[in-house]
Amino acid sequence: MDTTLQDPLVGRVLDGRYRVDARIAVGGMATVYRALDTRLDRVLALKVMHPALAADGSFVERFIREAKSAARLDHPNVVQVFDQGADGSYVYLAMEYVSGCTLRDVLRERGALQPRAALDILEPVLAALGAAHRAGFVHRDMKPENVLIGDDGRVKVADFGLVRAVNTVTSTTGAVLGTVSYLAPEQIEHGTADPRVDVYACGVVLYEMLTGGKPHQGENPAQVLYQHLHEDVPPPSAAVPGLAFELDDLVAQATARTPDVRPQDAVALLALAREARAALGPDQLDAVPPQALTGEHDNADDRTSVIPRALTMPRSLPVNEPEDEDPQGRAGYAGSAGDPLDRTSRLEVPPAPGPAPRRPGRRPRRGPLTLVAAVLLVLGLGGGVWYINSGQFTKVPPLLAKTEAQARDRLRAAGLDVKGVKHAYSDTVARGTVISTDPTAGARIRSNDSVTLTVSDGPETVKVPDLQGRPLDQARDLLRKAGLEPGMVNRAFSADVDRGSVIDTDPPTGTERHAGSAIALTVSKGRPVDVPDVTGEDLDQAKSDLEDAGLKVTVVSEQVNSEFDKGQVAQQTPAGDSRAAEGDTVTLTLSKGPEMVEVPDVTGDSVGDAKKALEDAGFKVEEDRGLLGLFGDTVKKQSVRGGEKAPKGSTVTITIR
Repeated sequence: MDTTLQDPLVGRVLDGRYRVDARIAVGGMATVYRALDTRLDRVLALKVMHPALAADGSFVERFIREAKSAARLDHPNVVQVFDQGADGSYVYLAMEYVSGCTLRDVLRERGALQPRAALDILEPVLAALGAAHRAGFVHRDMKPENVLIGDDGRVKVADFGLVRAVNTVTSTTGAVLGTVSYLAPEQIEHGTADPRVDVYACGVVLYEMLTGGKPHQGENPAQVLYQHLHEDVPPPSAAVPGLAFELDDLVAQATARTPDVRPQDAVALLALAREARAALGPDQLDAVPPQALTGEHDNADDRTSVIPRALTMPRSLPVNEPEDEDPQGRAGYAGSAGDPLDRTSRLEVPPAPGPAPRRPGRRPRRGPLTLVAAVLLVLGLGGGVWYINSGQFTKVPPLLAKTEAQARDRLRAAGLDVKGVKHAYSDTVARGTVISTDPTAGARIRSNDSVTLTVSDGPETVKVPDLQGRPLDQARDLLRKAGLEPGMVNRAFSADVDRGSVIDTDPPTGTERHAGSAIALTVSKGRPVDVPDVTGEDLDQAKSDLEDAGLKVTVVSEQVNSEFDKGQVAQQTPAGDSRAAEGDTVTLTLSKGPEMVEVPDVTGDSVGDAKKALEDAGFKVEEDRGLLGLFGDTVKKQSVRGGEKAPKGSTVTITIR
């Protein structure tokens, strides 16, 4: 049965613009749909946050951060984000629809890849990340699920949901957000992230492409995290005998456990990858690893990249929705990797290894009184430690999306008081419900302590200010001060508004809009005037006519041949009988007289031959047949004798008898 039919969003038009046609991917945080932008008539992917999560300010913040981060990265290898908005309880991103598959699909279908194919995928990924790094962003969740390969072979990086600014502190205590198999040691140990964590993840992805498996294996996330911290990534050649040393070295540099030893960003790693490729011969680049899964599309004689053949899967995936942390227990979207180590999640940092166990030996004898005293001491110390660390503390209960009254009841039941209530605007949290708490939900707090609530006042709306007659720069400043953004600028003639000033806005003055909305401006091109046609006039007369019409005049130094006499106006821009704004400049080009061309002698020729010869020379032809030439076909005379010169474009009359 088609589960798409049960989806309430399918068939609906979100925000009055996006018609949802089909559900194509489901994740823990959002669902991705194929949709049609009815305004621009284009197919796109619509990523809609689950309504249950839209009440959580941190999830919404991350969702909107993804839109803003990706929208700032104008790069051919980054999945484009077109729009972000909300419609009721639905918060969405409108993004580029990529028909193809993910790198995870390729690895699952093909196993290990040839070095040429691995580098063909790695290089555009690094180019995309390099653009992000140079723009001041860190992706933080690079993995095969976030690498999209289109049907045309183009590689794109998706999902900037965990992106952070390079200079933003992202430390965590006891937990880290990311995907276990691709986390850099410093992410695990300190929770910090700079461009080198993406470099580390790309090194792991390269290892996986070359060998078909991950460098660190474990039965649970803690084991894998421990290996990231204490074990180097092994050289790919250990799993693929005969693999070039340059590829081992590339993986080793990217996955160095010490961040300072790694390339500083993806741009630097891209340069190393290209150097490695240049050092490899065709046999090394096209060597088929033993872990490759051969199929009906393989050709042993084909020495080209494996990428096009890897795109033979019958299904078509859109922009990837990775397996985010899954607060509602969803199993992830169709086609996603089943391995929990491939999912984006919040992970507990593994504890430091304890002291080595003592070697077995003789245990010294202890008397009964000594044992009893030891037990009592342990119990006493344990009770004291419990009281100090836990007994006098509690945790702040989750209060997001609760009304103020419900939040007060929950806090009272937890033995806590309300310290105060703040109010803030929110586009996603309903009016009167809790946006956040201080301390945050789950934080340890002393019993009988107080919590500050922040309650939503609903979306912030502002009125469009009156900008008519304001210069464009001033109008933009006034919009920003009002909490709005300047949008598209259109230009039109106006008899009442000065050039460069605002005629009107869309939406009109006084309309209420959400804060941050873009307002389109129509700016005056000035008072319209009809441009007189001055071609063929003397320069002084032409200037006078144009200036009388309210226009300025400039004359180009170049002169051209034309039908007009020397010194007269041959051309003008804009052309005569068009419209321009008062004060605009009209450019005039003067004539240096007609071009004189030798007239061919066509006397005695047939009419057809004569006309062709004259027209080829640049003349117009008129026929004079009279009464005697009605049925004739021979030229008896021509108005300009053959061999003489006449202005090019002038008319030569032929007499036919």
